[in-house]
Amino acid sequence: MGDRYNIFSQMEHLQSKYIGTGHSDTTKWEWLTNQHRDTFSSLIGHYDMMNFVAVAENESKARVKFNMLEKLIQPCGPPPERQKINDKFHV
Repeated sequence: MGDRYNIFSQMEHLQSKYIGTGHSDTTKWEWLTNQHRDTFSSLIGHYDMMNFVAVAENESKARVKFNMLEKLIQPCGPPPERQKINDKFHV
């Protein structure tokens, strides 16, 4: 029983420390947004991948980097509307 509690406490610690790991209340939109942001930041951080994307899009590296930085703000668009049910909000 102690092992099980230890594993859950470690998982809760990781979920509170790193946003992208998600939790039981993570919505599909939040999960996709985290995935897109991780991908864009990885592409920006790896020089060779940035060159590859720039060549594939036939754009300058600076323009590609700018576009990816812009997409980091809301990569999947605005969050979906929340429904109000019995004075509580649900997705």
